[in-house]
Amino acid sequence: MTDNSRSSHEHVPSRHRRRFAGISSRAYEHPADRSALVALRKLSGFDTVFKALSGLLPERSLRLLFLSDSVRVSDAQFAHLNDMLRDACYILDLEQVPPMYVNQDPQPNAMCIGLDEPIIVVTTGLVELLDEEEMRAVVGHEVGHALSGHAVYRTILLFLTNLALKVAWIPLGNVAIMTIVMALREWFRKSELSADRAGLLAGQDLQASMRGLMKIAGGNHLHEMNVDAFLAQADEYEKAGDLRDSVLKILNVLPRSHPFTTVRAAELKKWSESRDYQRIMDGHYPRRDEDKDTSVTDSFRESAAHYADAVRTSKDPLMKLVGDIAGGAGDLGGRLRDKFTGGGQGGGAAGKDGGATDGSGGTRRSGTEDPGSSQGPGTAGS
Repeated sequence: MTDNSRSSHEHVPSRHRRRFAGISSRAYEHPADRSALVALRKLSGFDTVFKALSGLLPERSLRLLFLSDSVRVSDAQFAHLNDMLRDACYILDLEQVPPMYVNQDPQPNAMCIGLDEPIIVVTTGLVELLDEEEMRAVVGHEVGHALSGHAVYRTILLFLTNLALKVAWIPLGNVAIMTIVMALREWFRKSELSADRAGLLAGQDLQASMRGLMKIAGGNHLHEMNVDAFLAQADEYEKAGDLRDSVLKILNVLPRSHPFTTVRAAELKKWSESRDYQRIMDGHYPRRDEDKDTSVTDSFRESAAHYADAVRTSKDPLMKLVGDIAGGAGDLGGRLRDKFTGGGQGGGAAGKDGGATDGSGGTRRSGTEDPGSSQGPGTAGS
């Protein structure tokens, strides 16, 4: 794509936005993204599958498919998208501008795929749904995937998902494949949080990023939606219910390649208000030329600190219980029962024998001995 290549950064954004020369993807990558990728690479059999697929995946065929059956973005076609692409690459200092295609599909979607060189694909449904600034954040999101090297794993995920469907009829034939697919999906959901941050750095318009996520969730009806109310949904989703709801949340998200949109919006807003984001905007961020000196131990430490803070501040019933256990909370059996059944909302005082009072002066026993409880605490771990 010769019209998109450049030997120097002479193209400037269409409006003034800060440029991050030499920025490393470490600057915006979510700690959960890095830790999930490390866990993925340690998964038994992943290295073997990765090496095998790297030589077998039909990347040339994939590129020819988009070249022949989609519209390639250029100065002559979808010129406004081409400007956004070059803007995003300029701001995030991505040397090689990846080819970008518009594919006819009413479902709003975008992806960055490829093994040797990434390519970006956006659907007509997405182009028609978003305004210019919202689309700018999406293009920056995909450029962030390219800068982080996510395209390789995304391509393998697509291939393995299709392969799993083809061999599903073979007894146990897709068990090993689905194990890797589930691990890839877990990583990819986390990588979306990183790319959302890259999209904000490229667009530098938080409200546009929020609007784009709202539209993906609720369609082109902005006059009927409200950012604050949308973010309130994320808060309600996180803290609602008991342990049963926590388990259902996990089951609901497992088949998905993306986190829920309200969760993404809340995560992005939280990051935009953080000291880390402000430091990047002030020009203080990790550089790519420093990547080789990065300590793996430091990355692990950052990820561990993130998860510890997430557990400590989470409003989710399961995460609060984990925090209680880590803090040495007593009456574990009773807490499990109450949180799993929604009971104990009155919060009776502890009895002398360690049981909680029932509010009338009597003491009810903790754990599975309560005959009125139909679910034992062991269910939470299944």
